[in-house]
Amino acid sequence: MPDTLTPRAPSLYDKVKTVIPAIEWPVFADDIEAILAWKRERNAVILAHNYQTPEIYHCVSDIVGDSLALAREAAKTDASVIVLAGVHFMAETAKLLNPQKTVLIPDPGAGCSLAASITAEDVRLMRKRYPGVPVITYVNTSAAVKAESDICCTSGNAKKIVESLGVPTVIMLPDEYLAQNVAAETNVKIIAWKGHCEVHERFTAAEIRELRERYPGIVVLAHPECPPEVVAASDFAGSTAAMADYVDRERPGRVVLMTECSMSDNIAASHADIDFVRPCNLCPHMKQITLPKIRAALENMQFEVTIDPAIAANARRAVERMLAI
Repeated sequence: MPDTLTPRAPSLYDKVKTVIPAIEWPVFADDIEAILAWKRERNAVILAHNYQTPEIYHCVSDIVGDSLALAREAAKTDASVIVLAGVHFMAETAKLLNPQKTVLIPDPGAGCSLAASITAEDVRLMRKRYPGVPVITYVNTSAAVKAESDICCTSGNAKKIVESLGVPTVIMLPDEYLAQNVAAETNVKIIAWKGHCEVHERFTAAEIRELRERYPGIVVLAHPECPPEVVAASDFAGSTAAMADYVDRERPGRVVLMTECSMSDNIAASHADIDFVRPCNLCPHMKQITLPKIRAALENMQFEVTIDPAIAANARRAVERMLAI
């Protein structure tokens, strides 16, 4: 551990001053300084999902984005250590694409309701029920489930993946709403599973109507894990990266993001001129990742992610096939 810590944390406050009150900053500063020092000591990078809190997303992370972006960048890094500030399936994906690197997750209990909704045995049973139908697995799944699939997808590339296979029918697992929303945009028949995201399934079309009545002219952006009626009632639907791009490109005066609420905080930090209305649905799993846990992971090199080699080979093939498309 270096003897002195670089005084970078105070200057980083400028990145988050619109979303973190000044009185709260000292709570974060020591951990931020220590994490920056440990990253250099360990030759480590931190990958953070868009749902991480602003002090993680803006102040200690090297690579940020949605699941697809993190998967792509994980495959490119030259660092010896990857710390995944996100949920467990994301850390597994980073390990799949970096088998020789050390991948750490700050809290191994950071799971996902979607990932928990399906098992490898479920996929095998689906194949028996629909023989010959290719299986597309959302990246929000365990490595064991990915290993049973033909190809993976994200919310941002799901339609492209579905249509790339050139078949009339596909199985898409496990998010039912994502499958239904993609099915509405393609002629390919999609057989869905009954998995749901516990954050996105709570949004309703009635909530959107109430927001439009309360805030005339508000622009509503929805994640495709939301129910189809929510997507239909929104002005734009897309992945977290697509929503961020929309805000940056269109610069709406007032906007609401029907997704995990830290996403709004992270975009708002660099768009002070835009009014973000926050129907704050928190992901309890994402919020298990904190600055102290990231610091502890680097200090102690703890909670390394490992995958059975037999499972990893097939799961890696499914992810790499997606990335190739």
